[in-house]
Amino acid sequence: MSALAANVVRFGRVLHGLGVRGAAGRMPDVLSAVESIDIGRREDFFYTLRCLLVNLAEDLPVFDRAFAAFWKPAPGARTQVDVRPMGQDFRIGAPVVELWTLHAGTGEGGPAAERVELATYSARELLRQKDFSRMTGEELAEAQALVETFRWNPGMRLSRRWEPGAGSRPDLRKLFRIGETFRIPTRARKWKRRPLVVLCDISGSMDRYSRMLLRFAHCLAGGYSRLEVFVFATRLTRISLALRRKKTERALAEAGAAVRDWGGGTRIGDALRRFHVDWSRRVLGHGPVVLLISDGWDRGDPEDLAREMARLHRSCHRLIWLNPLLGSPAYEPLTRGMRAALPYVDDFLPVHNIASLAELARLLRTLE
Repeated sequence: MSALAANVVRFGRVLHGLGVRGAAGRMPDVLSAVESIDIGRREDFFYTLRCLLVNLAEDLPVFDRAFAAFWKPAPGARTQVDVRPMGQDFRIGAPVVELWTLHAGTGEGGPAAERVELATYSARELLRQKDFSRMTGEELAEAQALVETFRWNPGMRLSRRWEPGAGSRPDLRKLFRIGETFRIPTRARKWKRRPLVVLCDISGSMDRYSRMLLRFAHCLAGGYSRLEVFVFATRLTRISLALRRKKTERALAEAGAAVRDWGGGTRIGDALRRFHVDWSRRVLGHGPVVLLISDGWDRGDPEDLAREMARLHRSCHRLIWLNPLLGSPAYEPLTRGMRAALPYVDDFLPVHNIASLAELARLLRTLE
């Protein structure tokens, strides 16, 4: 293999690491095309690689940045292909060919490991910005690993219990028990972590996001004991116990087995009414933060939804609506369900990628 072909293969590995689909499978065609084109112009070389290595329009900016960072000479090195700014010719020069920005050196242990560091883009940053609905199974697993590193803490609340020896309020009970003393004992209210309640829409319109959002709920359950999770479409199902399983796939399998209306229609008002009747006294008694995850497509009566949203808003410390469609710049909450619910929502946020979950984690940490 020639030095130029070797660098083309290396460039394909870089694109694959950045999440560009189709880069590895087209490599034989790319090598054949590179040998047949006139590489005397940079533009011909650029567009040949671009056409053969990029399948999706969303990957074009990634390719452009990777090409600019990869195909340039190392400082002080003579290269066979002298890459100049776009639109200018580049010449065939000395017999030394080295187009890779970071070189693989040699030492006592043999060839050094190849490393590619692109300051402008990284595979992890690309994954953070990618929409959940477009992720593969491997990317979803990697996304879950990233979400598990976030700190989920919806603040603290004052409990009804008292802590002796703290605060400024006199502890009269202890004073009467110990009798005379030169120092009046004090007490203060204890602080406890605020509960978290998740209500997740699993109707047909949410099917593209349900897989990752349930993985998100499993991440919460793994690091947060005061958590209740419910899913709904036409009915309400509690899956808190299933999500406490340590292994993700087993937890999701048990949760899926418990749900009978997966992918059905959406009746958010009916689901919230059932939640209030069966569960509100048990899970809303300590001022929780409620995360309601839905795209707002509702087949029920908007007046019923507004009434149940008002009741939910009065019962919790903060009501946060997470809508995956909000990640699109063109989205407007014009559906009947969203218009009925928004007056009772404290925060209306997107939940379509890892970056939006990171912003949610940051918001929760500020609620204290």
